[in-house]
Amino acid sequence: MQPVNVIVNGNALSVTANADTPLLDILRNHLGLRGTKFGCGLEQCGCCMVLVDGKAEKSCGRPLSAMDGKAILTIEGLGTPDRPHPLQEAFLDEQAGQCGYCLPGILISAKALLDQNPSPSRREIAEALDDNICRCGSQHPILRAVERAALRMREGAPR
Repeated sequence: MQPVNVIVNGNALSVTANADTPLLDILRNHLGLRGTKFGCGLEQCGCCMVLVDGKAEKSCGRPLSAMDGKAILTIEGLGTPDRPHPLQEAFLDEQAGQCGYCLPGILISAKALLDQNPSPSRREIAEALDDNICRCGSQHPILRAVERAALRMREGAPR
């Protein structure tokens, strides 16, 4: 076990665990960041989505060893209760969640999209969220929320 240096939500950390330990396990069980969810464990549902160097990645199948030197953003690093990210505000405004289990992964995927494309079409939003499964049927409010957040961000809301 060799230490792996990562930056998680802006904090430089040195993590020592088995090299093949999934990033999701490190986040939840070693660092106490439980916002990122375990869904299927097969990289198919998107509940475990995080940003790795700005790119949406499923953390359940990514080994710790592949994270050395990487910057990781989890849902906890997206915004705070006092200063929510425009996506978080828009999801609340649109009531875009029922059970909420999938929302951390969806918010992370949406952030990755809006960071690259500040004016996505509804089709581009749907495609960006294609790897995220919502079993509650909140897809239409989710799409509206991402559209609302994109507009707010274009109008100058902080990213």
